[in-house]
Amino acid sequence: MSYSLHTMVSSVFSWISAMSSASPDKLVIAISSRALFDLDDSHRVFVEHGVDAYCRYQIEHEEDVLEPGIAFHLVKKLLALNDADTGVARVEVILLSRNSADTGLRIFNSIRHHGLSITRAAFTRGESTYRYINAFGAHLFLSASQEDVRKALEAGCAAATILPSNVSHNVSDQLRIAFDGDAVLFSDESEQIFKRDGLGAFEQNERDAAREPLTGGPFKKFLAALHQIQSWYPSEGSPIRTALITARAAPAHERVIRTLRAWNIRIDEALFLGGMNKGEFLKAFGADIFFDDQQGHCESARQHVATGHVPYGVANGQMLSLVGKAA
Repeated sequence: MSYSLHTMVSSVFSWISAMSSASPDKLVIAISSRALFDLDDSHRVFVEHGVDAYCRYQIEHEEDVLEPGIAFHLVKKLLALNDADTGVARVEVILLSRNSADTGLRIFNSIRHHGLSITRAAFTRGESTYRYINAFGAHLFLSASQEDVRKALEAGCAAATILPSNVSHNVSDQLRIAFDGDAVLFSDESEQIFKRDGLGAFEQNERDAAREPLTGGPFKKFLAALHQIQSWYPSEGSPIRTALITARAAPAHERVIRTLRAWNIRIDEALFLGGMNKGEFLKAFGADIFFDDQQGHCESARQHVATGHVPYGVANGQMLSLVGKAA
């Protein structure tokens, strides 16, 4: 096929099988090609020489296998939760890419080479991919594009911008995911008080509201979906382990514990750090990925583990929470 015919391929390409609706018991993860694979070289061609040069580059190199990206090993562990012997599919990973179908062929060739069970995808030829997240029934969206991530959060999906990270892989087969609390698992309602009135007012509010559950944040549904998978295994033999790693400390701990209890959601480990840097603790936990709304905590974390920034809430310039959409 000539290059001119390649460029005439439809700007939106979706692979959706006959079973287009996701199972309610299945965890669905949507991921961008730049989060899954190392596309720095081709992205540099795009930035320096434009879209036409990028398209030529990808087509010329479509048989060259892409190296793993920041979220690659996370995806491998997620897909390993599926039971090949019984055919039980607990997790599905969807590829959402701003490539066109023709430039995206290299990505699918790389998926096949690495043995990843990813069969559904949407290629949007430069357009934002976020509008397909809910159509695929995704619980989580990971992307290198903060614009797409923000739009996904506004649409009510847990989403994070994958940051360049010094990833030390957790060598065990167990999937380990760590979360910040306020503005990630929980709304930013308490964080707004801290930002506006200071630490003393924040602590007093948390003491007064200790028995009042926090409203859910953008990652509540994702945590609940992980908890659902965990419930299928004995607690001592679960393939998933979760951790809450928060800057909160006593007396602000009690409300968090009671909130998770009210939600009937299990968290395996909880670290109340009182403002300490989180990076070394994440390394000790062996996190495959960590989610936080604050850039400073993300900077500490990404020195040790794969890190997703959640551009949500007052710490990211939003004076009003998106709680109504995300809870």
